[in-house]
Amino acid sequence: MPSIKQFQVTFDCAEPERLARFWCEVLGYVVPSPPAGFATWDDYRHSQAPEDRGSWFACSDPSGVGPRLYFQRVPEGKVVKNRVHLDVRVGTGLVGEERLAVLEAECARLVPLGAVRVELLYDGHDSCIVMRDIEGNEFCID
Repeated sequence: MPSIKQFQVTFDCAEPERLARFWCEVLGYVVPSPPAGFATWDDYRHSQAPEDRGSWFACSDPSGVGPRLYFQRVPEGKVVKNRVHLDVRVGTGLVGEERLAVLEAECARLVPLGAVRVELLYDGHDSCIVMRDIEGNEFCID
């Protein structure tokens, strides 16, 4: 059986475009071009039925290495802890105070974007910072 080469991560959310643009800022991702036949995303949205406008949005890694992120509007709100979350890997290969400083700097960059710091996990050697995105989804700065 051949291995799967590509996958996307899908988020259920209330405001797909807003959440996608947040994650673009966090990860350095980009919003792809609008669908074929449309000059802008606004043109595409206006072509849809009113109830479908803004029902989804996506972003992608400009290098083509990371997975596509897809955001789809759902009627229910978030009520429990995520079973899957993203780890934003900014401290790979670092340990101790050096790692902690890099994680803290990234946290300081993300909070003004709307992220919420939840908890620092630090044992003197390894560390991560638990965060929430603008819709309350947990993620870690690792």
